[in-house]
Amino acid sequence: MVAGLLLPPLVAAGLWYGVGELSVQAAQSFRLSWIGLGALVATGILLAFLIASRLSPVASLLGGLAFTGVGALPFVEMTTSVRLIPNELLPTSLSSGFLTLSYSGLQLLLGVALLVASMFPSRWRARQRPEYVAQPEYAGAWEPAQSPAQSPYLPPQPPHQGPEDATRPMYRE
Repeated sequence: MVAGLLLPPLVAAGLWYGVGELSVQAAQSFRLSWIGLGALVATGILLAFLIASRLSPVASLLGGLAFTGVGALPFVEMTTSVRLIPNELLPTSLSSGFLTLSYSGLQLLLGVALLVASMFPSRWRARQRPEYVAQPEYAGAWEPAQSPAQSPYLPPQPPHQGPEDATRPMYRE
């Protein structure tokens, strides 16, 4: 539950900053921003952990609802001509990344992916611990048996052969 509250905002901030930093640096000086690229790599790891882990499904559900809601804002804005996205509230790198992800539909895509990941029934089931199966105790397993008849765990021994029976086969063929 705590991961569902902490990871989605971290993922959003990492995505917005990484994409914004890469696009601003590319537009201003046509260079690669290693900090922006590192932010995207770290965000990808957090996002994979949020989607594919055995965390509570509420974690990806909350993140999915938030990403879907924020990702749907540009499309609502386009169809109703009401301004819903205030881009002056964020710093330049975050604002640029937010607008890029929102208007391209990638934020909505991530939201739907998180929602679908939380809908698998296997994530809602509790983890089942394997039952303890007691191993049978072998009496005298560390000690040699006194005789084959006393130990039920040893294979049956062939009958004793004397010197005169050495040429005959032990079992019928």
